[in-house]
Amino acid sequence: MKLTLSALTAAVLITTAPWAAAQNVAIVNGKPVPTHRVDVLAKQVEASGRPVDDQVRAQLKEEVILREIFMQEAQKRGIGASKDYQDQIELARQTIMIRALFTDFQKKNPVTDAEVKAEYDKFVAANSGKEYRARHILVEKEDEAKALIADLKKGAKFEDLAKAKSKDPGSGANGGDLDWAAAASYVPEFSEAMVKLEKGQLTEAPVKSQFGWHVIRLDDVRQAELPKLEEVKPQIVQQLQGQKLNQFQQALREKAKIQ
Repeated sequence: MKLTLSALTAAVLITTAPWAAAQNVAIVNGKPVPTHRVDVLAKQVEASGRPVDDQVRAQLKEEVILREIFMQEAQKRGIGASKDYQDQIELARQTIMIRALFTDFQKKNPVTDAEVKAEYDKFVAANSGKEYRARHILVEKEDEAKALIADLKKGAKFEDLAKAKSKDPGSGANGGDLDWAAAASYVPEFSEAMVKLEKGQLTEAPVKSQFGWHVIRLDDVRQAELPKLEEVKPQIVQQLQGQKLNQFQQALREKAKIQ
């Protein structure tokens, strides 16, 4: 049997129609909406940490279709020719280009394991040593603090007085407990008095700081427990990436000729 030209054309259309449909999400008012748009949105969703399952992909498909509908309407109304639209497009173009520039820089200048180790070693050097677990009661006047010390020496419970009298709402509600911390975490007057105490000992006199008058009790001392490198590596990498990017930005700013 010999195919006529019209029959041959029909056969070709039947053969290629499924392929053409696969390239498009839909056809809106006669205009094809390519599947690639869904793929682009799906990549953005995945980059945010969300999995793209069939349900999410269906939602993205609907969003792409709605975008095309709204775009067609905007074009009908001539919005694309407005100055405000053109200004916004230019800002968006700059944002995308700059983001791509920074991404390219970070890909070509990755944080090395040696840099991470060096930063971790600095962290260890700055934070190693002793940690102290102390309690305090903070009041406004020295006489109040002296009265508290007298009550404690008579047998009053430190935790109860802290809850009732301390003007430090955070620790006061916990019986004055400041949890484990390095001495350097506190203001100098506080830390100097605290480190002189033995475990279980109370300050004999109130300690004055910028916050008021403190009554301090040292509950325990230990060697600082620092996280292992593997535990903090993601945070260190992020920190170093930020530093490198800031240096890159500053270098570009400094060498730019601005008149």
